[in-house]
Amino acid sequence: MTLSSDQSLNKTAHHLIYPEGIVSTEWSTVSKLAHACEINFDTWQNEFGMYMLGKRSDGRYAASVGGIWMSLPRQIGKTYLVGNTIIMLALARSNLKVVWTAHHTRTSTETFTTMTGLINKPTLSNYVNVVRRANGQQEISFTNGSRIMFGAREQGFGRGMAGVDMIVFDECQILTEAAMEDMVPMTNASSNPLVFYMGTPPRPKDPGEAFRLKRLDCISGRDTDTLFVEFSADREADLDDRSQWRKANPSYPERTSESAILRMRRQLSDDSFRREALGVWDMVIAESAINPELWDKTAVSDKPEGGNAAFALDMNPDRTQLTLAACMKYENGTYHTEDIMHIDPQSEDVSQVFDFLAERKRSMLGLAIDSNNPAMVYLPELTEHHIKPLIMGYRDAGIAAGRFLDLLNTGKLTHLPEPQQQALYSAVHGAIKRPIGKAGAFAWNKMGADVNISPLVACTNALHMAAVSKRKPGRKVRVMI
Repeated sequence: MTLSSDQSLNKTAHHLIYPEGIVSTEWSTVSKLAHACEINFDTWQNEFGMYMLGKRSDGRYAASVGGIWMSLPRQIGKTYLVGNTIIMLALARSNLKVVWTAHHTRTSTETFTTMTGLINKPTLSNYVNVVRRANGQQEISFTNGSRIMFGAREQGFGRGMAGVDMIVFDECQILTEAAMEDMVPMTNASSNPLVFYMGTPPRPKDPGEAFRLKRLDCISGRDTDTLFVEFSADREADLDDRSQWRKANPSYPERTSESAILRMRRQLSDDSFRREALGVWDMVIAESAINPELWDKTAVSDKPEGGNAAFALDMNPDRTQLTLAACMKYENGTYHTEDIMHIDPQSEDVSQVFDFLAERKRSMLGLAIDSNNPAMVYLPELTEHHIKPLIMGYRDAGIAAGRFLDLLNTGKLTHLPEPQQQALYSAVHGAIKRPIGKAGAFAWNKMGADVNISPLVACTNALHMAAVSKRKPGRKVRVMI
């Protein structure tokens, strides 16, 4: 592929990371069809389109695995670009099935209105079969069987659908991992699926962790299957500098008027304008939640003698590792925790975990599982072994993480050193804090997509079980006759 020199996407985008192995692109088909329909794209849109529909030698989209992620300011023309691209693909293929979803109903309806405006051309009207406008059933269907369906994630739109070829996630600054888990599997039956993610930089209160982590993985070079583009002004830019407006928004001032951006400047706070209009991400310093020196300082070569054990189960989000951790509680108020067992549920027999727990159920302080963790799927197996776990909620998770850090800081929580606990060591060094509520509570989160913090979470929950348990294993009971 060749790009124009002075206005190339490489020079105008703040970040442009594209998948490896692109040898061809379907964009030529889209651009020719668009031209015939009297639809024109700007230089940056044409060049980005080449990457969006880039293919590898096997004919599959290069971004089919990681998706197409766009961090763009408002008023840049992303709906025009992606919307017309989707329409042209729907015209070029028969029975293409597309789902376009936003978080809010209002945004979804606005996008649907914009898209119906895009097809309201004499050159396109003959190809449109039906436009459904009823709420919850907004859809554009074409004479060749292709369909574009619109809905809001907050209303549960898209759950249970199958055979979807393309998904467009709008407002992905408030896209939760739960929503992705519900909707991305809709494309599993497609032979060559493609998922688009579009959004502005998240506000501090937005649930934009999926967006933040994907951006971090891309710009750090860890992700080679994703197309990521970001347009933004300089972080320390003068907010009234028109050259910075142009740098953040290549559609300004030709397509996006000065008054459109000036309106945001007058009505938004400086921080909001920086994010919404200039595309600048808030500065985030990803520091380990647990000081590495403190962790090394609290390591002991051997587990202290005595004490009573509590356990916890935790499974990572992709369900490839079930972790069993233990925590010993001692009469002097100290604790010792260990990551003791890892099982891959997809290839190993998990029954050994339940057999292990069953052998110790009379002597242990208890077993804990987070109510939002995939390990909850094993409640029936625990019931069969007559083990009733403590189910932890959000409040418990905040208390548990706080207690874990407090006991480390006071030297009352120990663990084995790195060589004996490599998985736990890696989890600790890859963990950051995730705020819970507004009272200062936090839980553990991972610094990057390739970090597995399950061993740390399991150890933390085992400590919580040990701390709150009222059981006294081995206590003798007098029986009066």
